[in-house]
Amino acid sequence: MKKWLLAGLALLPASPAAAAAGVESICADRPGKATPTCTVPSGILQVETGVADWIRDRSGGIRSASLTVGDTAVKIGVTDRFHIELDFTPFTRADERAGGNRRRASGLGDAGVALKYRMTADDAPVQFAVRPFVKLPVAKRSIGNGKVEGGAEFSLDSTFAGSSAGWNLDSEVDVVSDADGSGYHFAMAQAASAGLPLSDRFTVSAELWTSSDFDPDRTVRQYSIDAAAAYLVSSDLQLDAGVDLGLNRDTPDLEIYSGIAIRF
Repeated sequence: MKKWLLAGLALLPASPAAAAAGVESICADRPGKATPTCTVPSGILQVETGVADWIRDRSGGIRSASLTVGDTAVKIGVTDRFHIELDFTPFTRADERAGGNRRRASGLGDAGVALKYRMTADDAPVQFAVRPFVKLPVAKRSIGNGKVEGGAEFSLDSTFAGSSAGWNLDSEVDVVSDADGSGYHFAMAQAASAGLPLSDRFTVSAELWTSSDFDPDRTVRQYSIDAAAAYLVSSDLQLDAGVDLGLNRDTPDLEIYSGIAIRF
């Protein structure tokens, strides 16, 4: 991929485990919540899929669980620093219990369109990228909120001095629908992560994440500590898995996921 990736930035938390010796490796946005600055090379098709993502939460007398299968991003490189992305979720299921009441819903999830542009040169010591996106409300109302929403992510990453380990800082600003559907408000999220290569193919990472949703009815703040691992099967194929632990009442208690990224 890029020379800076080959120098070690491919080992960042959300990027692939490593490049096989002398071979440029795929760089994916997964695993983890932080987004790396790398983009899909010009003329290349890349598909990143969450095989399964399970979330469990117990709070305020309510028990909830959700399962998402096949959450997919399809990316096409326009230039070596710019790609276009289409996101879709073929199946999601939500189950909520409160007292003797139970609510279940399943079906197609929302879709989205995103652009990602790396603004720094290949040999820059610190990389910077921006990723604007729009959510398309294709899910039924029992699953989604039926509203167009959007935002932008801003990412910085590099390696620690004298080390092959990498760091990533990610900040996101969103415009989302009010809970009562009457208007829109701002939300934001931040993530700080670090990744350590344990071999040429295997990388582990840790991450701190927070978000704030400034709904007029109530501001909701979430915090989590996350861990993930990525394994490079070949220069074009990565497998990953991760676990996220909620740190306050408004954050889901546990999230476990796995996924795959492949480049054609």
